[in-house]
Amino acid sequence: MAAFASAHDATPISGIDTQFIDRSVRAQDDFFQYLNGTWLKTTEIPEDKSSWGTFAKLRDDVLPQLRSIIEAADADKKHKTGSDAQKIGDLYASYMDEKQLDALGVKPLAGELNHIRGIKDKKAFPRLIAHLSEIGVGTPYGIYVSQDARASTMYAVGISQSGLGLPDRDYYLKKDDAEMASVLAKYQAHIAHILKLAGHSEPEASAKAIVALETALAEVQWTKVENRDPVKRYNKMGLQELATLSPGYDWQGALAAAGVAGKTDYVIVNQPSYLTALNSVMEKTELATWKAYFEWALLRRASPYLSHDFADAHFAFFSTALTGVAVKPPRWKSAVSLVEGSLGEVLGKLYVAQHFPPERKARMEVLVQNLLASYKTSIDALDWMSPETKTEAQAKLAKFTPKIGYPNKWRDYSALAIKKNDLIGNAMRAATFSYQRMVEKLGKPVDREEWGMTPQTVNAYYNPSKNEIVFPAAILQPPFFDARADDAVNYGAIGAVIGHEISHGFDDKGSQSDGDGNLRDWWSKQDRANFKLKTDALVKQYDAYSPVKGYNVNGALTLGENIADNSGLAIAYKAYKLSLGGKPAPVIDGLTGDQRFYMGFAQVWRAKVRDKQQIVLIKTDPHSPGQFRANGTLVNQAGFYEAFGVQPGDKMYVAPEQRVNIW
Repeated sequence: MAAFASAHDATPISGIDTQFIDRSVRAQDDFFQYLNGTWLKTTEIPEDKSSWGTFAKLRDDVLPQLRSIIEAADADKKHKTGSDAQKIGDLYASYMDEKQLDALGVKPLAGELNHIRGIKDKKAFPRLIAHLSEIGVGTPYGIYVSQDARASTMYAVGISQSGLGLPDRDYYLKKDDAEMASVLAKYQAHIAHILKLAGHSEPEASAKAIVALETALAEVQWTKVENRDPVKRYNKMGLQELATLSPGYDWQGALAAAGVAGKTDYVIVNQPSYLTALNSVMEKTELATWKAYFEWALLRRASPYLSHDFADAHFAFFSTALTGVAVKPPRWKSAVSLVEGSLGEVLGKLYVAQHFPPERKARMEVLVQNLLASYKTSIDALDWMSPETKTEAQAKLAKFTPKIGYPNKWRDYSALAIKKNDLIGNAMRAATFSYQRMVEKLGKPVDREEWGMTPQTVNAYYNPSKNEIVFPAAILQPPFFDARADDAVNYGAIGAVIGHEISHGFDDKGSQSDGDGNLRDWWSKQDRANFKLKTDALVKQYDAYSPVKGYNVNGALTLGENIADNSGLAIAYKAYKLSLGGKPAPVIDGLTGDQRFYMGFAQVWRAKVRDKQQIVLIKTDPHSPGQFRANGTLVNQAGFYEAFGVQPGDKMYVAPEQRVNIW
């Protein structure tokens, strides 16, 4: 395989932040603390952040780059109305004009609020929910368009549970949890405060009724673990069958208002039992409570774009009370985030031109191919899978589509109107533009060129329906990818990320889809049983980790990401060894190639998280906390034991027969 370091790198650096090593901790006892301990001791989480680490810092570093692009557009007085520069500049300016927003107060929402307050009966709900969904407001269910999971060449209409204002149903239902109970009480007080600011007639009584309604919804919703099962979530129903699921609810009217009626003769219902229960909740709950609920949903969505009293109250609850952040970020950062969320690929095209050298993409392409080749070899070597299932796995791997840096074609935003003095209108039109673009996919061929992330996003993803792995430009920089560094650290960092995304195609969810992106069982029963034994062991391993006293990692919720971490690192290690071409790796900074490989992996997960935010993440995030993504993965890697001399009696030691190795 081709080496990853460039030929002109005569003396590559190690790429390891050795200044952060804590020599008081043995690598064999706690590798995460050993490698990052000095950083953990000396670094404070910024006041305007709920967490801080490699991901957060890199995202923060990208923001000034985007700000420069946006402010250049804002300063360009020659741009034409409707041009990309006009839209970027005016959207940013509409957010930054605090004086005008304070003068307007809640007036920009007057029409929407009056519409909700004027509803006479529940027959109006299907059309109201469709309208609110179109302008980006959360409602008790969502109607969306995506690839049909069993017919991936087509788009289909899906219906999914929604409608909670708090991050997870546990915040409503865990009455014996002091933190959850405290947040729920503060949430009710916050609702009352916002309703009062908006001129609601009975804010306190309505807030109490809204919390009771959301609690009723939480009780009948599927858990996040249940929602990880793509087969159970795939419930194809004809429109008449949908009507019998929720007798009395006008689904025909709901689909018509959502803009999908007449374009499909079936829907995919994600949680059938929820829709049946929702029907009962709708019938039992008074109209006045529902109207207050919808008013609150609108205000919750709009508060950051209103006068400072709304925006400050929104921050005080959703950032301070919920995640522990004490200080609002500079307003320009939030303005950049709005532009990023509304005009992402317009901004991305300019970002790539200025900050993503073509040679970086070329080097990444080599590494991706090396990882795919290593995965192919690894599948052949599995001792727990039959030849027949291996053939299917290889067929899927051969159909992977890598996307690197940025899209081949850029999104057209010409239909989106942006006005300099209309922030609420801009936010609603941006949401409507996105919604309409989604709905218009129905009946058209699947767009396999489309990206689910912008180039300036510090992340990566696997999409099972397209069987693609996607690596945006912004993640391809230190500490994930260092053009100056020796191969070892890059294979341990971005190589493990690539291996991670490939592995999602073979985790407990992704492995249920084939190479064409269709939900199909391509496994023998015995092979699936063998796979489950290994994944059950991984669930048990991560269940034991506790980042905050009283709160353990949910091994079932994080299973897919844990499989991807463990398998991705194992594959990256094989690819690194093959890239050496049989030659010994150089020793740099006194570190062997294998040591730099594993250090490159572990330093990527360097992070500190506020306790409140960590609890939110435990309840909602399918990823394990950083220290366990590092240590939890390393204890299963034979190469790590050899690189650092881990022996029985060391705290990082796990007996070979107890280590979980999957792909």
